Amino acid sequence: MNSKDYHYIYGPVSSWRLGRSLGVDPVSAEQKICSFNCVYCQLGKTTALSAERRVFVPTKEVIAEIKKMPLSTIDYITFSGAGEPTLAKNLGDMIRATRKIRREKIAVITNSSLMNRKDVQTELASADFVLAKLDAGSETMLQKMNAPVPGINLRTIVGTIKGFRSFYKGKLALQIMFTMINEEEAPQIAQLAKEIRPNQIEINTPLRPCGVSPLPQSKLSQIEQQFRKICGDKISITNVYTAEKKSVTPISRPDTLRRRGKY
Repeated sequence: MNSKDYHYIYGPVSSWRLGRSLGVDPVSAEQKICSFNCVYCQLGKTTALSAERRVFVPTKEVIAEIKKMPLSTIDYITFSGAGEPTLAKNLGDMIRATRKIRREKIAVITNSSLMNRKDVQTELASADFVLAKLDAGSETMLQKMNAPVPGINLRTIVGTIKGFRSFYKGKLALQIMFTMINEEEAPQIAQLAKEIRPNQIEINTPLRPCGVSPLPQSKLSQIEQQFRKICGDKISITNVYTAEKKSVTPISRPDTLRRRGKY
């Protein structure tokens, strides 16, 4: 099948967190639509800052593409893309429909901003793996790092991730991006992570081209040790520099670059 026939799926990509990951973009808009405007986003500034859920693409069209994807060695089908996936009001429908036709596990990568909504929690609970963002240990840092749409605050984000963790039966990871902007808040973020008790903590720094520079491996290793000291050994902690990556070939390099940046 020609790569031009795919409009909503991309990759597979080699993910240090998910292995061989086939991406599904449930927003699939020409412009980036997100509830955050993160300083490190590899896709650039958010052109449409929004927290409004709506249907961007029909579920049946997304599923039709997933059906056409040849059976191959894929570890996860991952709902992510060029924007916040939980903005798609039919995310839950897509997850349930995907599960009926594919055997791979399903992941959702979210910035955590809409997890206070019951409908979003229910939809995320249908996934096998939820990767939730937490880049700040204070409200001031949330604004500096993530610049959310008005009305979103750190206290609510942390509280709702905790609440979700209390009933979610799948695997929950905190994905934490560190730059020179927030590295000093590593102990505060680690304390919040300890309170949330995720299955896994993913310590990251922006290795793909973006508006800020990555931290060196030595600095990220220091941050990892801070997390291990505060969180203990009951939570798995991974580091982008030391994590294993698998080799994959995407079905369309341009579409993968547009949604994910350099891979």
